[in-house]
Amino acid sequence: MPLSDAAILREPKITVLARPQFVEASHLPVQWIGESTDGERLAEFAGRLCYMSQRNPAGRTTRDYLENIKKQGHGSVLEHASYSILFEGVSRSLTHELVRHRAGFAYSQLSQRYVDESDAQFVMPPAMIGDEPLEQAWRAQVTSAVESYISLVESLMTRYSWVDDKVHRRKMAREAARGVLPNSTETKIVVTANARAWRTMLELRSSEGAELEIRRLAVMALRVLQQEAPAFFSDFEIYEGADRREAARISYHKV
Repeated sequence: MPLSDAAILREPKITVLARPQFVEASHLPVQWIGESTDGERLAEFAGRLCYMSQRNPAGRTTRDYLENIKKQGHGSVLEHASYSILFEGVSRSLTHELVRHRAGFAYSQLSQRYVDESDAQFVMPPAMIGDEPLEQAWRAQVTSAVESYISLVESLMTRYSWVDDKVHRRKMAREAARGVLPNSTETKIVVTANARAWRTMLELRSSEGAELEIRRLAVMALRVLQQEAPAFFSDFEIYEGADRREAARISYHKV
């Protein structure tokens, strides 16, 4: 049977799971100026501690202060603020690239060994969306892969019928059968990173040279993080690339 429309995903879903909560040290109060988030205040507090400048001699707002931090390249204070995001509706092809970002990142991803993929969803590559012949060819390949997976799981469950522990037997079957599933198989992943690490990933993966699916995700994540902490990501600009798809560029590199 061909895949149902519900099994085909055409865009990801992003959910913020955790953000910083700042509790100011009462014996080292900062003269706060302007609107700011907890993550931004945490970074400013850390930066001012280095020079004991809590009285804010320059009279800067928090966001002006952090703009100067980015301009000067003192990105270490941004490492104090971490954000956890749940990515859904992304392919395993995308996460193979995403998890290459190591410093400052933590990952927890859906396991194909334990989770039954018989009714999995699949992420259509953005390059194919809107081209009917390409979409149909891709659907046919994915449908065949799912049918193979289901058949292999059934056969492997029979082969390992001597294993008394049914949970272990299912794991053995699924871990072997998953080899036929395509990179387009949908996965879910929790990603935690500090603001400095997010900036690096977003700079690389939102550029016009990035692979289209992860580029789309990076632009979406950038919008979310710009709402979470505008001062950390204000120097990113989203624009339409030469390929008529959204991309982003940054003003302060390697902060």
